[in-house]
Amino acid sequence: MWFGILIGITPLFIGYLLKVNNTRLMNKINQCLSIMVYLILFLMGSELAQLEDLINNLQNIFLSTSILFACSFGFNLIFLMVLDYFFPWRNQANNELLPSRFKMILESLRVFLALILGFIAGRLPLPIWQYNQLFSGIILVILLLLVGIQLRSNNISIKQIIVNKVGITTTIIVTVTTLLGGWLASYILELPTNTTLAMSSGFGWYSLSGILMTKAHGAVIGSITFLNDILRELCAIILIPSLIKRFKLTALGVCGATSMDFTLPILQKSGGIMMVPPAIVQGFLFTLIMPVLMTMLNYYF
Repeated sequence: MWFGILIGITPLFIGYLLKVNNTRLMNKINQCLSIMVYLILFLMGSELAQLEDLINNLQNIFLSTSILFACSFGFNLIFLMVLDYFFPWRNQANNELLPSRFKMILESLRVFLALILGFIAGRLPLPIWQYNQLFSGIILVILLLLVGIQLRSNNISIKQIIVNKVGITTTIIVTVTTLLGGWLASYILELPTNTTLAMSSGFGWYSLSGILMTKAHGAVIGSITFLNDILRELCAIILIPSLIKRFKLTALGVCGATSMDFTLPILQKSGGIMMVPPAIVQGFLFTLIMPVLMTMLNYYF
């Protein structure tokens, strides 16, 4: 139990202690992170391909993903929109031309390609697949270490996090309502409550959540978690331009952990520069909370 928790937390905090000021080196770290995300998804796909009774498992994955996403993301939307209605956050909207939503969706869907390629490769009878768990564990530790370094490079102080009430508020609301949705999903899916709570607590960080859940519960649960989180990112991209003028807190909150990276540009361009500080704080907090919460739910409860 404690080994699993340490593997999920220690590399992240070690990385956060390492400050890198060299821009060229940080660019290399960012490139390595991208490569490792695709490697992890490739390994997930190969492990999924080796499941027995594959067709029925795929049907179960898509149905369970739909239910989990409807519960967790649906509760996020409802509670955030209520918060927006009673306590609206007003700032100057930006009139910059938005990037093509279609282009951003296609970019997001690229992650599926790695999963599909891994699935195809996993159908081949290669002896290397017996080392999947070992490869995944090594990549996971390196990934978390690099993410910690990346977080430190943003130069976000504890004071900046504490005083940013908007970012903290959306983080709390999304965390609580996501777990509430995961609790409801446990009854519908007839799975242990701690498992569905862990599945729902990826907050959009699909690469890490998928591999953590795969290691803890196998390829089926890992794939459901991955799809649930990639759906969050896709829906956030689609909904931000429609929500941003009237429901700013909602537009920010539904992004989850992606508000610090992938969805940050569209948040800024559609909602103005004032969206950036809370978006970075929210993404930063979720990046710290997610591996801790998910590993605790998997190995402690």
